[in-house]
Order: sequence, then C-alpha cells, then structure tokens
Amino acid sequence: MTRVLIADDHALVRDGLKRILEGNDDLIVAGEAANGHDVLQSLDLIRFDVLLLDLSMPGRSGIELIRLVKERSPRLPVLVLTMHEEEQYAVRAIRAGASGYLTKDSAPAQLVSAIRKVAGGGLFINTAVAEQLALNIMPSAGELPHTLLSDREFQIFTLLVEGRSIGDIARQLCLSVKTVSTHKARVLQKMRLHSIADLTRYAIEHHLGT
Repeated sequence: MTRVLIADDHALVRDGLKRILEGNDDLIVAGEAANGHDVLQSLDLIRFDVLLLDLSMPGRSGIELIRLVKERSPRLPVLVLTMHEEEQYAVRAIRAGASGYLTKDSAPAQLVSAIRKVAGGGLFINTAVAEQLALNIMPSAGELPHTLLSDREFQIFTLLVEGRSIGDIARQLCLSVKTVSTHKARVLQKMRLHSIADLTRYAIEHHLGT
C-alpha cells in the first residue's frame, strides 16, 4: 500500500485528488497539508511513501520546500503537481530533489501512474523536461538571463510578474520587505532590465507563466 501525503492550499483540490486516489486499492491518502509548515509537521508524525506537492502554497513553498523535505526525508519521493506548465519550473524542481513533475490539467490515470512510478523509485518527467535537464549540464555561451537566477530569485521573479507587491511577496515567503527588495534588485541586475514592466514583457516573450 502506497501512503500519500497531499499538499495543496485549496481544499477543493485536495478533495478531488483524494477521490481520484481512493479509487485505487494500492493507494491511500494518509495525510493532507495546506501549507509548507503542515507538510514538515506531517513528516515528523507519520511515514509516507509519496508527497504530492503543489508548488504555490502560503509560507515556505516551491523549490525551497522541496529542499527542506529532502533534507528531512531524503528517501521520500516528491511528485510536484502544479499549474505551471513551463519546463523551467520542472527543471528547477527536479534539480531540487523532486522525483516527478505533473501539471494539474493531466488526466487522473496519468496522475495515478506517476505516483506509482515515483513510489517505485522511478522518475516521472516528460521529454521536454528531460531535454532541458540534459542541456543544463552542457556548457552554453548563450544562456537566457532567467536561467542565471538562483531558485529564490526565480521565485520572486515569477511573483513580481504576476503583479504581486513587495509587501505581498514578503508576507507569502515569510521574508522581510528589505530582503525581497534586495532580491528584486538582483533579479533586475542579472537580467539587465530596469523595471517590473520589463520583467513582465520578458516573461511573456519567454512563456514564463504570466
């Protein structure tokens, strides 16, 4: 029996996922979490075989949360289930320790197959993500600016282009306004851009989730 922890901040999504998984005799939903704190607390209390993780939750989330989970439970497979379709998100998640990456518009049967595969020690990614991972280990003189950002900088970049204010980002990520402002400045510097409008245009041009 594969014991699954579902982590998503939307109760309706968690309920839908539970219904999908409970229709399979070899899968059981052994826990739920609505934020990063709940995820880490659950790992201290119960043994799970797979963490089904949304990338965008309140507090600690995304790549940072994947790294924290792997530090605490190195053998626990993490299957990311997210609304972000872009390969850049998937590549960063896999590099942080995730075992698979699936978008929320995937078919229920594909979700079940992905859980079974990562629970068995496999990796669940599509061909485009596999190609990006391969390219990332090869030297390149023409890297796009957003690939030079750290995981935290990339996270703040995506929130900025979604229209979030510095204060909103600080509250969501549990950081100080000064820290977020510093990251914003570094993002603009690394990408050689001058404003949020420039970042937004860049994100649209490169299909980065706006």
